[in-house]
Amino acid sequence: MVGYWVAGVRYQVSGAIFELKQVTQQFGRFQALTNVSLRIQAGERVALVGSSGAGKSTLIQLLNGTLLPTQGEVWAFGHNLSQLRTRPLRRVQRQIGTVYQQFHLVDNLPVIHNVNAGHLGRWSFAKALLSLVVPQEVRTAAQALTQVGIPEKLYVRTDRLSGGQQQRVALARVLVQNPLVILADEPIASLDPELSREIMELLCKLCVEGGRTLVVSLHAPEIAKAYCDRIVGLRQGQIVFDLPAAQLSAAAIAALYRLVDPNSTP
Repeated sequence: MVGYWVAGVRYQVSGAIFELKQVTQQFGRFQALTNVSLRIQAGERVALVGSSGAGKSTLIQLLNGTLLPTQGEVWAFGHNLSQLRTRPLRRVQRQIGTVYQQFHLVDNLPVIHNVNAGHLGRWSFAKALLSLVVPQEVRTAAQALTQVGIPEKLYVRTDRLSGGQQQRVALARVLVQNPLVILADEPIASLDPELSREIMELLCKLCVEGGRTLVVSLHAPEIAKAYCDRIVGLRQGQIVFDLPAAQLSAAAIAALYRLVDPNSTP
């Protein structure tokens, strides 16, 4: 049993930070996930791989509580998210930082305001408004930007940054949030190969140094194998394989992307 103190509340975790129990997610007639069960341990670096529409983004949204399952249960930090009221759910969500492919930044604001958005889960409404006029906790934002390698961009308008720099701002925002877990939904999909490697190296470094768990969705199995210690393959809303990175074979990758028999041995 592992315990976490978060905002004065102790979260008990029996061996797993996240657990999905026979989860199905339906959007109208479309079934994004079907009967998915998955456990993620503290400190793991887990990659979700598969083609577009495989269910990777839906799984990320279930883990951070922005979606609740149509059927089954999603547990985080020892809590069934579907049974939590709004305030306890938000306390759990503060410990889960999410990085998105689209960055989710406000382009016409300076970088510091986008980084400070990581505080919004614990700032009062009045402090958040004040910070738009007179930026608050500037030192914390500057330290986060230093960690991601762009301290000089603190007051630059966000829309003047490159795609790679904007992704670093999104990472700095998560660092300011200071979560126990980082979820990254296709964080390198719009970046060139060199920048993709830089962002993946940075993500792994931030998680290792901060003792954080990482769950990242990726299209490229070779990137997943290089930076993660566990690979979960998804196809058409179902888990095809769940393997240590060292055991991921060419046959398993071929089965995932060529739509051969999913029951064949990886």
